[in-house]
Amino acid sequence: MDHIHIKGANQNNLKDIDVDIPKHKLTVFTGRSGSGKSSLVFNTVAAESERLLNETYSTYVQNQLTQYEKPDVDQILNLPVAMVINQKRLGGNSRSTVGTISDIYASVRLLWSRLGTPFVGYSTIFSFNNPGGMCERCQGLGYVEDIDLNELLDFDRSLNEDAIRFPSFRPDSWRGKRYLYSGLFDNDKKLSDYTEEEMETFLYTKPKKLKDPPENWPRTAKFEGLVHRFRRSFLLNDNFEKKRFLTDVERVVTSRKCPVCNGQRLNEKVLSCKIEGLNIADFTALTIEDAIPFLESLEDEKAQYIIEPLLKQLKALKHVGLNYLTLDRETPTLSGGESQRIKLIRHLNSPLTDLVYIIDEPSMGLHPEDIDKINDIMISIRDKGNTVLIVEHDPDVIRIADHIIDIGPGAGKAGGEITFTGTYGELLESDTATGRALVEKHGFKKVGGDLKDWLHLEGITKNNLDHVSVDIPKRMMTVFTGVAGSGKSTLLKEGLKSKEEVIFIDQKGIHASNRSNLLTYMDVFDDIRTFFSRKTGLGKGMFSYNSEGACPECGGKGIIKTELAFMPDMSQICEVCGGTRYRKEVLEAKVEGYSIADILALTVEEAVELFEENKTVRERLYHLTETGLQYMTLGQSLDTLSGGEMQRLKLSSHLGGDGSGLIYVFDEPTTGLHERDIPTLLNCFEQLIEAGNTVLIVEHNLTMMTHADWLIDIGPGAGKAGGQVLYSGPPKSIFQVEESLTGKHLKRYISDGK
Repeated sequence: MDHIHIKGANQNNLKDIDVDIPKHKLTVFTGRSGSGKSSLVFNTVAAESERLLNETYSTYVQNQLTQYEKPDVDQILNLPVAMVINQKRLGGNSRSTVGTISDIYASVRLLWSRLGTPFVGYSTIFSFNNPGGMCERCQGLGYVEDIDLNELLDFDRSLNEDAIRFPSFRPDSWRGKRYLYSGLFDNDKKLSDYTEEEMETFLYTKPKKLKDPPENWPRTAKFEGLVHRFRRSFLLNDNFEKKRFLTDVERVVTSRKCPVCNGQRLNEKVLSCKIEGLNIADFTALTIEDAIPFLESLEDEKAQYIIEPLLKQLKALKHVGLNYLTLDRETPTLSGGESQRIKLIRHLNSPLTDLVYIIDEPSMGLHPEDIDKINDIMISIRDKGNTVLIVEHDPDVIRIADHIIDIGPGAGKAGGEITFTGTYGELLESDTATGRALVEKHGFKKVGGDLKDWLHLEGITKNNLDHVSVDIPKRMMTVFTGVAGSGKSTLLKEGLKSKEEVIFIDQKGIHASNRSNLLTYMDVFDDIRTFFSRKTGLGKGMFSYNSEGACPECGGKGIIKTELAFMPDMSQICEVCGGTRYRKEVLEAKVEGYSIADILALTVEEAVELFEENKTVRERLYHLTETGLQYMTLGQSLDTLSGGEMQRLKLSSHLGGDGSGLIYVFDEPTTGLHERDIPTLLNCFEQLIEAGNTVLIVEHNLTMMTHADWLIDIGPGAGKAGGQVLYSGPPKSIFQVEESLTGKHLKRYISDGK
């Protein structure tokens, strides 16, 4: 019972793996990008634990939970309940803040209800989501949105002519019919010809029952003016429909700080209640760094039972490098790394034990200075009697492991095997890619080229930057460093936002469904379908699983989903097409022994050789291999890519082009990359520079810093303690800046080796 026993794991690229994971220890899973770490840890261990836990609930409850497929594994024994702490952003909406998501705001509300003067009510009244506490004008959002009628309406058209310029208000839609069928208007009359009274009725009538409505008017419906209906449907809540029509909403709606509460979300009565001169909104607008001394200064003995645990929570957030955040920061604006650290803090105070905590690359977004702190938290979670499993590439996290499982030896089909199990010391002596990377010695790159042309960023003021200026050498690789929250990203985004030649290559997913794949993104799927059509005589549309060629049973999805009334939906691979998505006659049409489904199952590396004679396809596939994505299959859905993979996919589309004089900006491009794969990425950057472009990188990885031509360090701390350019120059001279935390860690990393 002291190990989790896994037998016959074949999920994704795993090759019938048998492995034992020690319980109540901290195990780090290492290996090349795409080797199968996540397939074992997340898609097998975590998925099976969550699936089995869900099965203990009633069918009604199961139907409300996330559904997990049974992973491809023969057996898992002694499996604890899993707590997955991933890089997924906390998300939420405008009503969700750092304070509410961490439950800290509940304690803050309690404190103001006990100590604040004058007394205005109990803790619930201090919630901006409570009708009794929220500002009536903005409904607790802190901002008001106004409708631009010139964007919403075409005054030269009638209702019959689609005068309401919004998709869900078209004449044939149910919302549009609420005006056409009301009997209140001449539907052929241009809006510009409406009388003042007609326009008032059309736009501002509050919901009311119609007297003697036409027969086609719904019996129970109320008539409501367009402005009221639009505001209720698309402005007061961040609902599904608002997201669905987001482009149109942004066109029609303008946003500004609420003039009544001045953005503080609460009504005048609640805001009048203060502690030491601060109302509750003033307090939540403080950085965590500043909130701590404020609470420590409060001497009321009766309130210490609230203040002490509150301080403990805030100090924990500070400890993991989030001291620059404010409690009123909206959660949708948090990065994946920030979200993950907030989740970790929540679990640190949990009384539950004997769980398996599964953590995805906790070093992401963290400066080396902060990694020791996140390590402390993961060790604390283990020491409470839990099992901790971490997928990680960072040497400083790997170092704290009780046990290491390395998966490889390569990526994709070349991976999926256990290549090492043991201690950190044993890993350093092993002949694995990870072991070799960890003992490699590092030195600074020899900087060549001239420093004649410069990019000037001047007088930048935003967030914690105050009239900051810096010069960046063109046609070189400049790495921006500094602790999380120091101002690196703000400096680049604000400084470069008005320059047309700038290309930001981030990790955000593109709007893609499970029907889009690598080939569609690279715009070569059409070439391949044309090629198959010409060689086989079948129509081109037959080689699309979104069109004529789709399997009639599953509609080109590859799976059959069965909806069960009071039980969870059940998904299974389509038996007719075997998950290939295509009709039988399409699968039988082969070129040189390959069907179109066989092509989609090939890895990028295999496909490069196959399309040797097709220049366009070959070159675009080759650029994917240059970014280290050679292990991915051509038919892989884009919605399954990690942030790092998505960024490298975007990068591939810029390689081999004839663009020159462009400025490429990358945000932490080493995310998800094994140390052995970093040289592959560096070669891509060199290509861009040799073509006459400038490469700017925000990065925490020490290896990347050693390969920079130029280093710009922002700091010294985060938030108000940051925002200064501490150093700008060749990396080797940063050691001269005593207050630079980057310099301190680079000095540790560098040796006389290279």
